[in-house]
Amino acid sequence: MSAHRRTSRTRKTSTRRRPVSRRRRLVRTLLVGGCALTVMAGGGAWYLYRDLAAGIGSSRALEGAEKSRSGDTNILLMGLDSRRDQNGEELPEDVLDALHAGSSDIGGYNANTLILLHVPGDGSQAQGFSVPRDDFVDIPGHGKDKIKKAYGLAKAKEQARLSGQGVTDRRQLEQAGREAGRKAQIETVRAFLGVPVDHFAELNLAGFYHLADALGGVPVCLNKAVKDRYSGADFPAGPQTLDGRQSLAFVRQRHGLDGGDLDRTKRQQAFLAGATKKLNSAGTFTDPAKLIKLVEAAKKDLVTDAGWDLSAFVKQAKNLSGGRVRFTTLPIEGFGRNHGEDINVVDDMKIKRLIADQIGPKAAISPNAPATPGAPGATAGPTASAPSSSSPAPSSSIPKDGGGIPCVD
Repeated sequence: MSAHRRTSRTRKTSTRRRPVSRRRRLVRTLLVGGCALTVMAGGGAWYLYRDLAAGIGSSRALEGAEKSRSGDTNILLMGLDSRRDQNGEELPEDVLDALHAGSSDIGGYNANTLILLHVPGDGSQAQGFSVPRDDFVDIPGHGKDKIKKAYGLAKAKEQARLSGQGVTDRRQLEQAGREAGRKAQIETVRAFLGVPVDHFAELNLAGFYHLADALGGVPVCLNKAVKDRYSGADFPAGPQTLDGRQSLAFVRQRHGLDGGDLDRTKRQQAFLAGATKKLNSAGTFTDPAKLIKLVEAAKKDLVTDAGWDLSAFVKQAKNLSGGRVRFTTLPIEGFGRNHGEDINVVDDMKIKRLIADQIGPKAAISPNAPATPGAPGATAGPTASAPSSSSPAPSSSIPKDGGGIPCVD
C-alpha cells in the first residue's frame, strides 16, 4: 500500500472519530461544570448561613439560663412595638411612612408579640403558644403588670442606672438597656409559662415590613372585608397576598375587631403561617437571590441569642413550613383594670398546666428555678379589679380554609 493511500485512510478515520471525541468532551465539560455548580451552590449556601449568623444582632440575654433537658427546643418570638432601629436611631422617613405607625417617638419598647414556639426533637408537629400582651402577670423585680411591659421597664431602669454612673454614650446606653429588657422579658415569660426558653428572636415593627417584602408578599385569608384608619388595614374578604406595608397593617389592626387584642393575636399567628408557607412554596431555601434578600432583611431587624446555631435552624425551618405548626392562644379568665389600664386577668397555674399538658413533663424546668406567680415565695404585686363573668377559652388551631392559610376576622 502506498504512503499516499495510508495517509488518506488515516485522515478518513480521524475524521470519522472526531464527532465522538467532541461529544465526549462536551459530556465531560457538562459533568465538570455541574460538579462545580454544585460545589459553588453548597459553598454559597454555607456563605449565606455564615453571613446571616455574623450579620444579625447577637444577644447574651440567655447566658446561664435553664435549658430544655430533652432534644426539644423552645423559642421565644418577640415583636417589639418600636419605631427605632437596633441602635435606637430613628427609622428613615420613607420606612416610617410605609409602616403607617406614627413617628419614631411613639410606641416605646413594649413586647406586643410574644409567641413561644415549641419544636419537638423527634420531628413531630411544632406548636406555637401566643401570650396576649395585656396578661397581668408577675414581672421579676417589678411586681405585677402587663406582660408586654417587662422589656421596656427593665430597659429604662438599666439606662437610668448607667446614666447615674456617668455613662453618656447613647449607643452604649441603648444596647445595655435592650440587653436588660430582653433578659427581663424572657424571664417573665419563662416564669409565667413554667418552661425554659432555649432561644429567642426579637423583631421590631419594621421587621414585619421587610420580611414580607423579602418574601415577595405573604399570603393571608380574611373571613370578611376590613377597613381601619388607625392601622391602615383596608382589605377585601378572602385569600390574598400582602406586601410589606399591608402585612404590617394586617398584624397591627385591633380596632373594628370583635376580640380586639385577642383577634390581633390570631392575625399574628396567621401571618407566621402564611410566611412559613411562602418560604416553602416560593423555593426560598433553594433560590440564592431570594435567600440573599431574606438574609439582608434579617440583618436589618433581627436579634437572636448568641448561642443559637442559625445554620441548623434555617435547614430545620423548611420542616416547619407548610402548615406544620399548630397555634394556640393562651386563655384568659376575664378582663380587669389596674391603675387605669385595661388588663387580662389570668390563672397562672392553669396556664402552667395547659403548657405542661401540651408540651409534656420532659420539658419542665428544674425544681431550682426561680419562684413563679402563685408559687410559694413569689412576690405579690398590685391586684386587679374583679374579672368579667366571661372566661374565654384557649383559641386553638384555626380552621384552614384559605388554601392552607388560616382565615381570620
